[in-house]
Amino acid sequence: MAILSFKPKQITKKFAVVLPERAYDVLSSRFGLGDNTERQTLESIGRKYGITRERVRQIENFSLQSIKKSDAFKKEKSVFDELHGIIDSLGAVISENELLQYLSSDESARNHLYFFLVLGEPFAREKEDEHFTHRWHINEKLAGAVYEALRNVYANLGEDELVQESEILESFLSNLKDVSEKYKNEEIVRRWLKISKRLGQNQFGDWGRSDSSNIRARGMRDYAYLVIRKHGSPLHFREVANSISEAFGRKAHVATTHNELIKDPRFILVGRGLYALAEWGYTKGVVRDVIREILKREGSMSREDIAEKVMKERYVKENTVMVNLQNGKHFKKTKDGLYALA
Repeated sequence: MAILSFKPKQITKKFAVVLPERAYDVLSSRFGLGDNTERQTLESIGRKYGITRERVRQIENFSLQSIKKSDAFKKEKSVFDELHGIIDSLGAVISENELLQYLSSDESARNHLYFFLVLGEPFAREKEDEHFTHRWHINEKLAGAVYEALRNVYANLGEDELVQESEILESFLSNLKDVSEKYKNEEIVRRWLKISKRLGQNQFGDWGRSDSSNIRARGMRDYAYLVIRKHGSPLHFREVANSISEAFGRKAHVATTHNELIKDPRFILVGRGLYALAEWGYTKGVVRDVIREILKREGSMSREDIAEKVMKERYVKENTVMVNLQNGKHFKKTKDGLYALA
C-alpha cells in the first residue's frame, strides 16, 4: 500500500474552485468525488440537468481542460510527479484495479486518485479488450513490449497445460524485448501477468490459460483433478473429498466425490479406493488388464518380474497378481516357466 504525501480530497478541492458550480458537479458525478462514490453515466447526469449525453460529455471535457490550464493545477505538479514515481516503481505498466488498490484502501480516495490520473498528462489509460484488463502506463514502448510478451506466453501454452509460477515467469522474461533491466524482477513481472485476461492462476498457484478448467474449475471432477495433481501421487477418494473441502472451501461429500472419480477418464483406480491421474501413465482397467498390457509390451516374463511391474501401477498384494496369472483364458505358462498371453 502506498503512503502518499498528500491528501487526495484536499487536492480536488483546490481544483474545484477553478470551475463553475454546474461544471464541477458534472465532474464530481462522473468520477464519484462527492458523498456518493458511485460514478454516474452521461445519461443519468443529462437527465438531472435536462441536457443530452453529448452535452454532458462536452462539459466534462471542457472542465478537465480548464483545470489543466489553471494555476491551481500547475501548483500541484508534485502530486503528479509522485504518482508518476509510484507507477514507475510498480513497473510502468499496471492493471487499473491493482494500481488503485495499491494507492488506497478507501474507495472514495481511489476515485479522487483516478481523477488525477485522468488529469495527468504522463498517464495513459487503455480500455479493457479481449486480451487485457483496463490498464495504465507511463511508457508506450514498454507497454507494447509487455503486451506482445503476454500474447506470446499465451500462444505457447497448451489448451489445458499447467505450469509452475517459476516457469511462466521465465517464459515471460524470455519474450521481453528491449526492456530495461530495472523492470525485470519477479514482483513486477507478476503484476504484468495480471494485465492479461487470457492467463490465469489456480488455487494452488499454477498458471495456464484462463478459460481452462484447470484454472477455472467448474465442478467436483475438476477440483478432484487439481488436488490429486497437487498431491503428486495416488489419493484415496476420502482424502480427495477432504482436500477439495480444504482447498476450495466447498463441501465435498465422499460418496459424490467417489462417483465423479469413477465416471471421469482422467482418473485411474490403482488400489482399494486409490485414484491416480491417467496422465501419469497408469494402465486403465483391473489387474488382469495391466498384466495383459505388460505382456503385450514386454513379451514372456517371470512371475516375479510381472509382479514387480504390476505393483508399480497398482497398489495390490503380490498374491493378487499370482491369482490373476492362473486365469487360463488370458495367460499361459511356457515350457521355460515364464508367463505369456494365452
